[in-house]
Amino acid sequence: MDWPAVVATLWERPYARLGPLLTAAECRALVALYDDDRRFRSRVDMERHRFGVGEYKYFDRPLPSVVEDLRTLAYARLAPIANLWAEALGESELYPAGLPAFLARCAAAGQKRPTPLLLRYEAGGSNALHQDLYGDVAFPLQLAVFLSRPGRDYVGGAFLLVEQRPRAQSVGEAVSCRQGEGLVFANRHRPVRGARGFHRATVRHGVSRVESGRRLTLGVIFHDAL
Repeated sequence: MDWPAVVATLWERPYARLGPLLTAAECRALVALYDDDRRFRSRVDMERHRFGVGEYKYFDRPLPSVVEDLRTLAYARLAPIANLWAEALGESELYPAGLPAFLARCAAAGQKRPTPLLLRYEAGGSNALHQDLYGDVAFPLQLAVFLSRPGRDYVGGAFLLVEQRPRAQSVGEAVSCRQGEGLVFANRHRPVRGARGFHRATVRHGVSRVESGRRLTLGVIFHDAL
């Protein structure tokens, strides 16, 4: 993976494609886990909470090995980017180099529940623009891995990002990814260079309406929840 290119892209816009991270077989294996409630700590009906139309389930520990590996390895690559962003925004607290130390920081703040999740949308499903924050400790980047095949398993359901910059119109992006492809994105704020240095841009993400079929995604959130 060309990480310097990923870093450069994340300074330009609120997301970067990572290319294929999982094989088709690994995607099918994760999809098959969805109906095994023993692997999850909770289920959320999105329509009930006015989050959209669909549902998602948070994995319980131990996480599936492929999810644990993705979370650990991706964090180690993304922590230096997060620290550069923090410095650009004038933040004093930086992120540890490894995921275990960061999760220990989460635990010290009372955030001990795992947050990687599977999201499932049927025809008519969608996800309102939002940010995945679960306490005072939060990592500024997030990973999505697309488990279904666009155009075959489902139609529609683009991944959406909207960035709001100070004193400017919001900028929207709609991204469609292949099965197994990873996307890293800002999940709260990111630094954007202006005439007087960097300023804070707010980013929200969601999913457009699924026109037909079924769409499943793996969400890898690095901070734990209260």
